[in-house]
Amino acid sequence: MEWREEGIVLGVRRQGETSAVVEIMTRERGRHLGLVRGGRSRRLQPVLQPGNQVEANWRARLDEHLGFMTVEPLALRAAKLMETAIGLHGIQLLAAHVRLLPERDAHPRLYDALQTIVEHLEDPIAAGVMILRFEVALLEELGFGLDLEACAATGAREDLVYVSPKSGRAVSRAAGEPWKDRLLPLPGFLAQGATRPDAAHLAAGFRMTGFFLARHVWEPRAVEPPPSRAGALNEIARSTRD
Repeated sequence: MEWREEGIVLGVRRQGETSAVVEIMTRERGRHLGLVRGGRSRRLQPVLQPGNQVEANWRARLDEHLGFMTVEPLALRAAKLMETAIGLHGIQLLAAHVRLLPERDAHPRLYDALQTIVEHLEDPIAAGVMILRFEVALLEELGFGLDLEACAATGAREDLVYVSPKSGRAVSRAAGEPWKDRLLPLPGFLAQGATRPDAAHLAAGFRMTGFFLARHVWEPRAVEPPPSRAGALNEIARSTRD
């Protein structure tokens, strides 16, 4: 078995004295691991950093084996990501989210989003918008998609300001007024497509996605939310105060 494809490095761990097990996200083969011989060398260590784009060649005798991987650099973004707190937290958070997906399952939509986000992590607000939309897409890819297009009660498509915690569907202001204390806020930029929300609206959006990630993903798997998520949210909030 052998394949060659571009991928984004998610993480790496030591294997023996000189090798490393590298985890990448590819468009057609999803999240994939492979053993890189000499992965701890001076030449390869800068390449095998989260956020970098590489061309990977993977081969194994059987498809279910870990396999051996060789990599060539295409875009070395790691140094730029390490320059800012949002870059560091952002790439760690995205990698943690991708690890929620089954290994070797293709998710081209998420791969394309990931590739775009890692190029724009220097701006906390813009990065926050893209990461939040990534979380919405992640829920959908995992089978827990939110319906934010129309009011669950009336079918209206205007003035959607709440989300039902039970159904994950949008609710209009008028329909949700009697139960607003039990509903989650829906930031207008998610429902209406605005591109530059303030930090308060972003925080509300992350509370919403965090609620559904906890209910459907983290709690059933008995895992904690990644610390990088809190770090990214704190950096987004801090950036608006500076």
